[in-house]
Amino acid sequence: MNEEAFDRVNQILQHIMEDTSVPRNIRRAAEESKDILAKDEEEPTIRASTVISILDEISNDPNIPIHARTLIWNVLSELESVRD
Repeated sequence: MNEEAFDRVNQILQHIMEDTSVPRNIRRAAEESKDILAKDEEEPTIRASTVISILDEISNDPNIPIHARTLIWNVLSELESVRD
């Protein structure tokens, strides 16, 4: 189940990374998050909580477009469902 959640999250993060209307620092945070989720040697809950903290911080960025903020909120809610 966690892998399905990570797959959905990765698709959303990829979309954010490819969206040139999103500021570069936010695209970079999406890329960093995607890299963290790909580290299979870490526990799923640790990967999820690390990404949640990164994305939670950038979701409050005043320069983030509304559509990107909504996508990040979707990612956050998806990652909050990740369990051991």
